[in-house]
Amino acid sequence: MTVTRRSTPRQRVEEVFLAHEGHVTANALFADVRRKYPRVGRATVYRALKRMVDEGVARQVDFGEGLQRYESAHGHPRHSHLICQRCHRTSEFLSSDVEALLEEIAAVRDFEAAQTVVQVHGICRDCRQGTTAPTLDGAATKRVFARDALRVAIDTERSGLRFYTRAARITRDAAGRKVFESLAAEEHEHLSTLERRYAELVDEDPELEARPQFLFFKGAAGGLFAEGLEELRAGVNDEQALRIGIACERGSHRFFQRYGQRFDDSEGKRIFLEFADEERAHLELLQRELKSLQGRAGRRRRKTR
Repeated sequence: MTVTRRSTPRQRVEEVFLAHEGHVTANALFADVRRKYPRVGRATVYRALKRMVDEGVARQVDFGEGLQRYESAHGHPRHSHLICQRCHRTSEFLSSDVEALLEEIAAVRDFEAAQTVVQVHGICRDCRQGTTAPTLDGAATKRVFARDALRVAIDTERSGLRFYTRAARITRDAAGRKVFESLAAEEHEHLSTLERRYAELVDEDPELEARPQFLFFKGAAGGLFAEGLEELRAGVNDEQALRIGIACERGSHRFFQRYGQRFDDSEGKRIFLEFADEERAHLELLQRELKSLQGRAGRRRRKTR
């Protein structure tokens, strides 16, 4: 005989909350809960919301209307808001540059930040122009996050491909050149995979490419390889080329690992952490090759003595 456990009132509130898209007030959530579970009281909903915030299941936000709103933390990274003062609609974004600046300010002031809230109040384009744009539901927001994460990864992969193609062309050491050629081939293969994943994502939502940008990672990790490529063009020897590659891969790995760990469970998080693992493997390969190159150079010097 199978015994079915009945859910507790708090679990029922959480169930309804997690099925809700976007931001919801406590009163709106209470109305939704009562439609499905008529015996759940208002106080139970309030207590459940507080506990979900305390446990990190929900986030509490205030858009300046005198109302507390709540959003699910699952599958969605911490972000900032653009808030229209006329229609009260919000638009979300995440910027590594804004985060870095806030961290720098806190560090200079020796301030240990527990929570950061960035809100920009103003008038949206629709209200200014009298147009109406579709709002993003939770599923669309997650796809936009995955889309932007793929864009960052693709941009980095393209920069890496250009870097290793150039490095292979200028390297005289046969073993080192083979490593750079191998990495260029890997970058090309991974780029094709990422572009295919991007195309599949767009096929799921034909309007995806036109939706507002969520991630603002200016330059991101791709900028590291762009700078490295400029160093290669300035003229370097084989060891210097390897050291530049190591610096690029180390910085790229740290970037994707750092932000991937900050994101809540989502496709965007998986994309970043997969890429972090790939960059770490490249870093280790280059480090081994640098050590081998130095060993070969040392043996040649000893032979000529």
